[in-house]
Amino acid sequence: MSELKLTHFNDAGQAHMVDISAKADTKRIAIACGKIQMSAAAFTILVSGNSKKGDVLGIARIAAIQGAKHTSLLIPLCHPLSLSHVNIEFELDNGNHSVQVIASTETIGKTGVEMEALTAVSTGLLTIYDMMKAVDKGMVIEHIHLLQKKGGKSGDWTHPTRSS
Repeated sequence: MSELKLTHFNDAGQAHMVDISAKADTKRIAIACGKIQMSAAAFTILVSGNSKKGDVLGIARIAAIQGAKHTSLLIPLCHPLSLSHVNIEFELDNGNHSVQVIASTETIGKTGVEMEALTAVSTGLLTIYDMMKAVDKGMVIEHIHLLQKKGGKSGDWTHPTRSS
């Protein structure tokens, strides 16, 4: 088996931003998700919209979009991207008192948008935590992962556990 080469390191083993200048512009899409689990009391307040801080999910949606837009400022070797679309969805699980954040990011460019989707999910989840921590400091953020990517030189990829 040949050794995989990590693209963020040059031949001398030093970190660098990958040169994408020779790559073709293509449509690129990434979908990521993650979950926050909370107490029944916190979940009830979240879904009722009666949080003292306002519309938690509305603010988390805006935060997630901002996170996607600012990924290159947070992740040192990410290229700044012109995103053409960011969509944030929430799936509420009453039985488990959890919220799943699903982020879809799109661009037409030379590099993928996986990090933007993952950052959007993380930022959305952290915003929910921030807004609900007065009720439940023991919330757990978990299972942040890429579900799917489309486009680019490496082609399409779907997480093995994704059914669609």
